[in-house]
Amino acid sequence: METAARLARAGNRVISFVALLLIALMFVYGAYSLWDTWAVYRGAFVSSDLLQFKPSADSAGEGNPTLAELQAVNPDVRAWLTVDGTHIDYPVVQGETDMEYVNLDVYGEFALSGSIFMASRNSPDFSDPYTLVYGHHMDNGAMFGDVVEFTDRTYFEDHPTGTLYLPGSTCPITLFACVEADAYDRQIYGLSEAVGEGTGELLDYIKEQAVQYREIGIREGDRIIGLSTCAEAETNGRVIVFGRLGSENEIQEGGA
Repeated sequence: METAARLARAGNRVISFVALLLIALMFVYGAYSLWDTWAVYRGAFVSSDLLQFKPSADSAGEGNPTLAELQAVNPDVRAWLTVDGTHIDYPVVQGETDMEYVNLDVYGEFALSGSIFMASRNSPDFSDPYTLVYGHHMDNGAMFGDVVEFTDRTYFEDHPTGTLYLPGSTCPITLFACVEADAYDRQIYGLSEAVGEGTGELLDYIKEQAVQYREIGIREGDRIIGLSTCAEAETNGRVIVFGRLGSENEIQEGGA
């Protein structure tokens, strides 16, 4: 009887130890998950080391030399994109496929937040009538997280401009539409179809489908840039903000 009682007490101690061990492991895993999530979101914002390569308005007439320095680090860098008053302020890369930079940062290292990247089918100098740029939707506003904010009328009206810094030139961006679409929308994502016969049909489609729109006098022949990210609640849902790319002369004349 006494032996059975000792065995029972020993068994209880083992069970208690195992339970405490499981609780400790769950606590450690939870803490790691929180840290990992924090690290992913923190890493999604542009770092101070990367910001040193951001071109300035003063360097527009000098060919944006800091961008050339970043291209020496990674030849896949094509531009630097800034949307005024938002967190969108990143270099733009271009891979051989549209999946290459989904989980790689601008240095080519693994990062869940990926990079801001232009479609592999587009011309690297943004000379196409329509250029598509992708970025992850981060809930803290990093990467292209702020793109979804343009579905709100007030936000859309308060953020009409941006800048695209290219090697040798700087182009203003005038945002004119926000569209909610499906990832398989061929008008928006089928680049060859969208620009094969000019952008007139695409511009009509954007205006018809837009949840927000402003008249800026855009016409066929103007260069269009689309900034695309995932919608919050839908697996295949996308939000795209469209802008008109101006010329370098507009930057210089405006004194920006």
